[in-house]
Formats: sequence, structure tokens, C-alpha cells
Amino acid sequence: MIKHEQKQTYSIGAVAEQLGVSVETIRLYERKGLILTAKTEGHQRLFSETDIERVRCIRTAINEHKISIEGIRRIQSLVPCWEHIQCAVKQREKCPAYHRPDAGCWTYRHLRNNCAGRECRDCTVYQLSGDCEKIKSLIHHTL
Repeated sequence: MIKHEQKQTYSIGAVAEQLGVSVETIRLYERKGLILTAKTEGHQRLFSETDIERVRCIRTAINEHKISIEGIRRIQSLVPCWEHIQCAVKQREKCPAYHRPDAGCWTYRHLRNNCAGRECRDCTVYQLSGDCEKIKSLIHHTL
């Protein structure tokens, strides 16, 4: 365990061991945009308890519900982030997440909208979408 920015964080190896997965599996989730990891200046990945819960949720979706990684990406894309952060219609039109149904909003570069310059790991939409119990309510928010 490593202390970083006043939060207890874990190395990728510790997380992999705790969850019974390989380090490469966690790296795959990161490459596919399912998780965003904090990194030290030396590029060591650091995981919080919230990150661990997110990986656990992904593992549950894959192993128990038989949802593929691409399926998880699509589910994450259904979260109407623009509603949760209250983007105006003009801002939505500039947002790639609003127009594309293939991944969560945090996987896109936001250059000309409300999210430009924001840290996605700190965004409520990203944080809540990793909670298996809350993702359904995030999607139903606008229904």
C-alpha cells in the first residue's frame, strides 16, 4: 500500500492479487477505457478503494452476467453524462460522448465543451458508473 494525495492507494500487483486476476487483465481494462488509473510521476499505477470496486464490478459483469468488454463499454456509454453534469444543449452538440454510443464519456477528448480541462477520474459520472448498484439508476435518470 502506498500513500498518495492523502488517499490510501494500492499498486496494480496488490489489486490483481486481491481480486484474483492478472496484472495484464487490469491493464487491458485500462486500455479499453473501462478504468482510469492514477499514476505517479514514475508512471506507477495507483488504485483507490473506489478503483478496486470498479474492477470488481467489471469482473462481475464479465464472469456472472457474461457481458463482454465491448458490452460493458456500450453500457457505460448509455450513462447520460450531459444530464448529470447539466450541460446546455449547445455544449452537448460539441461533445463526442453525446454523439457516440461506444464508450463512457471519460474515454473521449473533450476540447470544446464543459468537460474540457476537467479530470475525468474526479467526475461524478465516472465515479458512480463504476458502482454496479448505481449504474442502472444513472442510466434511468433521464427516462
